[in-house]
Amino acid sequence: MTNWEIPPKQGHMDSPTGVYFQNMTNRQVEQRLKKNDLIIIPVGSTENHGPHAPYGEDTFLVTRLAEQVALKTGCTVAQPIWYGSHPYQHLGMPGTILIPEETLAAYLRAIFAGFWNTGFRKMIVLNGHGQDYVIPLAIHQFGKKYQVPAVIVYLHWWNACREQIKDKSLGGPFETPFIHADECETSYSLALFPELCDMDHAVDTEPTGFLPPGHIDKSGEVHGYPIKWYNHYGLVGMECICTPEGVIGKSTLADAGKAKEGVQAVLDYMVKLHDDIMEQFPAGKLPPIDKVTQRSQEELDAVIKGPDKGGKHIYTIAYPC
Repeated sequence: MTNWEIPPKQGHMDSPTGVYFQNMTNRQVEQRLKKNDLIIIPVGSTENHGPHAPYGEDTFLVTRLAEQVALKTGCTVAQPIWYGSHPYQHLGMPGTILIPEETLAAYLRAIFAGFWNTGFRKMIVLNGHGQDYVIPLAIHQFGKKYQVPAVIVYLHWWNACREQIKDKSLGGPFETPFIHADECETSYSLALFPELCDMDHAVDTEPTGFLPPGHIDKSGEVHGYPIKWYNHYGLVGMECICTPEGVIGKSTLADAGKAKEGVQAVLDYMVKLHDDIMEQFPAGKLPPIDKVTQRSQEELDAVIKGPDKGGKHIYTIAYPC
């Protein structure tokens, strides 16, 4: 286990520290691609998280994680996607900006195509928000549309620390089950960006649910119930009616110490995922064409070469609309 600094000293979104693609020149990117052509794409949301946490909580969770991984491994991070898709119960919540699923999927496909065309043919899509039903769709739509050799992996941060986000009834550190802007999520925020939280205004609420326990899992899906939290309609109350505070659970119980082991687990796993991908496919190497696509070698050789190296751009195959 790496001895990670928790919380990190700073964020890097406006810093020339060799982390974010958008902060680099094309010369810097060209040199970087020779050593490491993997990029992490953080996907968050803009969502009401109560009086104690920022609207960008879901985004900061994944940018702070991605930054530490990039500093450790030499990979690159894309500036985040700030707006996400939301389940029906979020509808109408002030401060929550809902993007239609088909719009987000198309947007992600276009981002994948743009980074592939630039030379980042290995991507880790790091999600910090409840839109698990959209991002895998976008990845497979990209694969079907372009049929180019690439590595695109989807990771929701909480899936890399399942044991550490459990409540005490399951052997974890938390008093209450992980839902939203609550004890668990706020603890992770305090461990990653405490300067953006104001615990003097933390509040507690009671979650709603119309069925007895055992059917529908909550955020993190740690109980292993048959129905994931997003695989239903009408079995929980709408947030703007039932929990207008923006918190579902007990945020006053949050503590950074409860999340430290989980943050370490996520960072350690992401480094391993990065290292295993790059060991199998070092910079410039892709999955074997004859095994992952039936496009012709000639057609793919041109787009793999790229438009600035005497080849062709990816949009000669398809345009991301």
